[in-house]
Amino acid sequence: MKNLLSSGVVARMDPLSLKSADGGGLNATRLRIELLSGLTVALALVPEAVAFAFVAGVHPLVGLYAAFLVGLITALIGGRPGMISGATGALAVVMVALVAQHGVEYLFATVVLMGLIQITAGALKWGKFIRLVPHPVMLGFVNGLAIVIFLAQLGQFKVPGSAVQSDHGMTGGEWLAGPELLTMLGLVALTMAIVWGLPRVTRVIPAPLAGIAVVAALVIGLGLEVPRVGDLASIQGGLPAFHIPTVPLSFETFQIILPYAIILAAIGLIESLLTLNLVAEMTGRRGGASQECIAQGIANTVTGFFGGMGGCAMIGQSMINVKSGGRTRIAGVAAAVFLLIFILFAAPLIEQIPLAALVGVMFMVVIGTFAWNSLTILRKVPLSDALVIVLVTVVTVKYDLAIAVVVGVIVSALVYSWNNATRIHAITRDSVTETGAKVYEIQGPLFFGSAEGFSELFDVAGDPENVIVDFAESRVVDQSALQAIEAVAGKYEAAGKQIKLRHLSRDCHKLLTKAGHLLVDSDDDPDYEIAVDYGVRTGILGGH
Repeated sequence: MKNLLSSGVVARMDPLSLKSADGGGLNATRLRIELLSGLTVALALVPEAVAFAFVAGVHPLVGLYAAFLVGLITALIGGRPGMISGATGALAVVMVALVAQHGVEYLFATVVLMGLIQITAGALKWGKFIRLVPHPVMLGFVNGLAIVIFLAQLGQFKVPGSAVQSDHGMTGGEWLAGPELLTMLGLVALTMAIVWGLPRVTRVIPAPLAGIAVVAALVIGLGLEVPRVGDLASIQGGLPAFHIPTVPLSFETFQIILPYAIILAAIGLIESLLTLNLVAEMTGRRGGASQECIAQGIANTVTGFFGGMGGCAMIGQSMINVKSGGRTRIAGVAAAVFLLIFILFAAPLIEQIPLAALVGVMFMVVIGTFAWNSLTILRKVPLSDALVIVLVTVVTVKYDLAIAVVVGVIVSALVYSWNNATRIHAITRDSVTETGAKVYEIQGPLFFGSAEGFSELFDVAGDPENVIVDFAESRVVDQSALQAIEAVAGKYEAAGKQIKLRHLSRDCHKLLTKAGHLLVDSDDDPDYEIAVDYGVRTGILGGH
């Protein structure tokens, strides 16, 4: 990602996507770049969609139709121009168990329900909660996904057709060896060299597209025996047809598909929103999270009715689009249209493209996606942040993105809570306005994590008859804090002593009012005009 930013290929874009941030409109040059970028993405989508279909245990066209429909709809109405969506491995690994146990028709029904759940999430504006994902989690997500993309390409170094289908997707397979392996590695290296070097000479043609074209021409012209797209499966097909999933309309069916639909919807939205954040970071524009949720939902609902396996945002293809110069919705639409053209008319030609060229492009995506600077900052950031980065990376690779993000957010939240819990302390002094009164000046936030520490600050037995607790440098956050204050006040009352609470902020005042506590205003609280005397009035905490 840093490589993309520093290369200068990323420009700020208007959210309408047909104008750049500097006000430049659509012209012939921009249109050419967008179309070529879309073509490059479409070429990279073919083996990915086929491979993910194999992982899910469905026909390759099921993956290709998903890539076309999801990619087209999200390109038209998604929250961030420049993003590419389609069939993804993160979803495929969840689908494989459903397909193996119940068949592909249940998958289509699940994808429809998944889309409806995502639409609901968007309508309820739940997309905004992605802002709660800390930066260390984002770094771990980027690194983990880069590793996943890299590992996914290693399957192309196996002898075509040697892998077998199991309940966990395509497994096993014989690795290439000898001259075939050397030729494959040489072609991958050549593709990477072209992608790296061409932008330093010219940007007339997207570097990834040039790499694919040159290597394909070399392989076809010399008749080299290397794995090609057609070795994976034939991509020839017709237009996707409307099809209502043939599953029983019963509560039992709903019970079967609901858990899968929820998991798929969550994974799809998390991956899409995190990718949206990355693209937004590069383009300098924010927003669109809820719109993206709705777009993903509509795309998956439609896909389920047209025989597709569903999908979500694809960070690898999104990076290819950005690196190729795609800046508007045109690139995403073009990618989907080109993919459909491949299926309908150009399958024999596309099937001749060597997999080595596509692997080389994806390897360059891996290099550009991995946050290499995170390796150096691990020694500079707090240990807890370094742990989160590594943890999210490992969990993303070993399990899936959704689990990794949830784990990362939980760990970050616990670290934050612990750090704040240890900040609670008090400064004691004698009151300058009330003779014989002892003042506790509370420092730090008071919430569930620090409630016990707050209670330990007070010396009820040794304190004088009058005690003042000053919250000017503290914040009372939740019900646990209110309960802690009430418990301390109760101890002083039981000891026959009087306690006053001062400088409780207005939001805390509202919190106490909502909780039904009695409020007593006093003139000795000039900053907020709220002071609380805890006495023998009702046995209830006096106020906030």
